[in-house]
Amino acid sequence: MDLSLKFRRIALLAAFGIVLLYGLLVFALLGFVGEADLWETLWSPNTLSAIRISLLAATSSAILAMIIALPVAWALSRFRFPGSSWVDMLLEFPMIVSPAALGAMILMFFRSTPGEWIHSLGVDVVFAFSGIVLAQFLTTVGIAVRLIKAVLDEIPVRYEKVARSLGANSFQTFRGVVLPLSARGLLASGILVWAKALGEFGATITVAGSLPGKTETLPIAIFLELGKANLEGASVLILILLLFGVCVLALARLLLRRRQLA
Repeated sequence: MDLSLKFRRIALLAAFGIVLLYGLLVFALLGFVGEADLWETLWSPNTLSAIRISLLAATSSAILAMIIALPVAWALSRFRFPGSSWVDMLLEFPMIVSPAALGAMILMFFRSTPGEWIHSLGVDVVFAFSGIVLAQFLTTVGIAVRLIKAVLDEIPVRYEKVARSLGANSFQTFRGVVLPLSARGLLASGILVWAKALGEFGATITVAGSLPGKTETLPIAIFLELGKANLEGASVLILILLLFGVCVLALARLLLRRRQLA
């Protein structure tokens, strides 16, 4: 058998094996969901509150992460400046530090002198909704920069040079050339960042706790149900989180596919 053909079959088997593994996990999950448990858990006040908090926090943190990440990604994509390699490397910080450790670092910061000064101004993040947003933002902003930079790297620099040769300044070039060309990619990146924020757990529970109706997100609600050995309720909450995740990922893939075909 041709070596390349054999390698192709092995690669395809590995891909289908991973899909099968995930499918078995979902199938096992469905076995714990009964019709009564589904509707009872879905329409309970705690579940509706967790969904509301999760959607609002994920949207807020994703928008904030995209706003901050966009100029950073453009700078890294277009310029070489002193320390750019260090900036690029430090963007991996949330990936090498566990979410729980990142949450603990946030708590320690707000016990330090700068953190206490910020708290004295009326900014409260510990056991507060703003703590959820902060934890999700710090977890996702590095990913947002990576995704946006990949989008911007695909736009030829010559388009910007032509715009500048016609008299446009850097901001006008960015607004009139870069943003329109990268719109779909940026939207897809924002959707992926939102999905990541929606599923964040470790840093969120460390900073904001698990106050029902105040800081209890869907991942935290799942953790609490498992703590009570309520597998049926946890299964329903996991399905809700999966539904949101699958929908936004499908939307992101659709946008990226259209962008590639454009």
